[in-house]
Amino acid sequence: MLSLRHADIKYVKGIGPHRADLLAAEVGIRSVYDLLRHFPTAYIDRSRIYSIRSLCMADGEQPSVQVKGRFVSFNVLGEGAKQRLVGLFTDGTATMECVWFKGVRNIRKKLVTANEYIVFGKPGRFNSVLQMSHPEVDIPGTVGASQGLRGIYPLTERLRTDNFGSKAFFASISSYLAGHATPFVDPLPSSVIKDNGLIGFDEAIRTIHVPQDVKMLQAAKLRLKFEELFFIQVDMLRRSRKRRSSTEGYYMPRVGRWFNDFYSQCLPFELTGAQKRVIKEIRNDIISFKQMNRLVQGDVGSGKTLVALISMLFAIDNGYQACLMAPTEILATQHFETISEMCSKIGLNVKLLTGSTRTAARREISEGLIDGSIHILVGTHAVIEDTVQFHRLGFVVIDEQHRFGVAQRAKLWAKSDIPPHVLVMTATPIPRTLAMTVYGDLDISVIDELPPGRKPVATALRYDEQRERVDKAVLGELEAGRQVYIVYPLIEENEKLDLKSATEGYERAKRIFGKYGVAFVHGRMKPAEKEAQMSLFSSGKAAVLVSTTVIEVGVNVPNATTMIIENAERFGLSQLHQLRGRVGRGADKSYCILMTKYKIAAETRKRLELMTSTTDGFVIAEADMQMRGPGDIEGTMQSGLPFDLHIANLAQDGRIIQMAREAAEKLLDADPDLSKTENLYFSRAMQEIAHRNTDWSRIS
Repeated sequence: MLSLRHADIKYVKGIGPHRADLLAAEVGIRSVYDLLRHFPTAYIDRSRIYSIRSLCMADGEQPSVQVKGRFVSFNVLGEGAKQRLVGLFTDGTATMECVWFKGVRNIRKKLVTANEYIVFGKPGRFNSVLQMSHPEVDIPGTVGASQGLRGIYPLTERLRTDNFGSKAFFASISSYLAGHATPFVDPLPSSVIKDNGLIGFDEAIRTIHVPQDVKMLQAAKLRLKFEELFFIQVDMLRRSRKRRSSTEGYYMPRVGRWFNDFYSQCLPFELTGAQKRVIKEIRNDIISFKQMNRLVQGDVGSGKTLVALISMLFAIDNGYQACLMAPTEILATQHFETISEMCSKIGLNVKLLTGSTRTAARREISEGLIDGSIHILVGTHAVIEDTVQFHRLGFVVIDEQHRFGVAQRAKLWAKSDIPPHVLVMTATPIPRTLAMTVYGDLDISVIDELPPGRKPVATALRYDEQRERVDKAVLGELEAGRQVYIVYPLIEENEKLDLKSATEGYERAKRIFGKYGVAFVHGRMKPAEKEAQMSLFSSGKAAVLVSTTVIEVGVNVPNATTMIIENAERFGLSQLHQLRGRVGRGADKSYCILMTKYKIAAETRKRLELMTSTTDGFVIAEADMQMRGPGDIEGTMQSGLPFDLHIANLAQDGRIIQMAREAAEKLLDADPDLSKTENLYFSRAMQEIAHRNTDWSRIS
């Protein structure tokens, strides 16, 4: 299999130099290995021949079918760009028209009335006449006229324009496989194949492209999905085990003044059992002499920031500095204000560094970091600039880390003599199987309790026809002295999607709720404008905040009790859950109202109704991944995975991820270095296939 990575595709039948360049540019296919890994995304059944008479008698929309017969006549109609070729086709039971609007001259040259053909396409009616538009035409018995399941391959517009579609992919791949009689070497160890009941690689790769039946196709999919996920799991586990056994970390045994003073004078409430458990896990990490790499997952409002602060105080008590990096200025500012307020009684020196920090303040911060007088630096990407240097950076907290690139995080890690302890926080609950792949090389802690006083947010689905009722409820909250968020998906009107714009919503809110004060925030504002508007709301001068999703994370206004989400059908479940988490932070009963049209798809209604039935972020994340796929998490993390996923789906293949994880643990327990004879080929395959060489795991 390894040699296939060096076999040039231009020598594969049906490709050649021009198409080889095109495939490389369009879909990254440069070798035979890449070509064989370009898997179909769906299949069509070419096993049955239909009669034209049966198609004439069928009602409603029909699927793509194939018919066997002869062309009776051809006519070229129209002129210039409107020219079309119409072929009258019969199988003896009836006739139908085959119509082509492109490539008329070439198609007419290839087809003759005497020959027998199989035409494949989607039948329809035009002026009561049965037609197939742009059908595939093959001679019976050729590769193109396969009589079984045929794959539909991922394509681009340029490939289609160059007439390299699914049929061409199938023809080239099946031709190569037919001419390659020698079985492909299996990259997986035989013990792994046997223990997991998998078919061999050679059988799987031939079946996925030229399946004989559905049962064998399913076995091939299982094998190839498992293989991809197994490579990832072995890689993740090896990195994790290597880090735990060999990566030196700062030793922080002391619990001293800063922690004790904070605990006795500043702690706002009793820690939950979950917070205490996670703090203990972090404490054990930082006294192990090994570098900590820990992910803390916690639902909205579960108290992750407090856990992070207490962990940073451990570092400060041991003579180290700490840094907290957040993806947005709003979130960084929120963290800075929260930490500063919580530590105001004990004199902790906390500074904020963002892109809008002025030069004089930057100079002061730089001096304080170098002389060690600054204990905690909170900031955005600005903290990783080369000019930012620390006296003794020992502890790093990264919030919503999937929004940062790996290289960006590496810059922060490089600011210390040895790797600082790294605590990654996310308020996006991640299903266990996905976390196993995306964060497979991190230790994972979960804060699964809400602090005392946090009440569940009552969530309701309301339709545009009920808007007056919603307005009345909002006025009731405002009259009681409480505050309200109104969130829109867009800034300006988009007629194609029929979405209400935030600008329009802002004008409406001013008309109806103007006497209570209305602020407006969106992502295109300059930082100073945004901060001014947010200050109006956080100070209570404005009781209503109209916003885009820029307030999804990091905004903490305990007096806000109502969250209205317009066009809720346009948001994913996890995003809706994050927005809902902006309310319910005070002592008053809080509400989240999902606004949408009455006429929405059944699947969309199911998603929104799930939001009204639970406030458990992990339940919501699991459902969101099943309904929509892993979305941003997969999209942003896929580029950081050590191996590409061509067929495995992180959202849908949880059972296979679990299988691969258990198999990887068993293999590495028996052969940690993969040095046994039976594992050498697999080890070579891992080295050959991995598309990254830098060990990012220490700072992920």
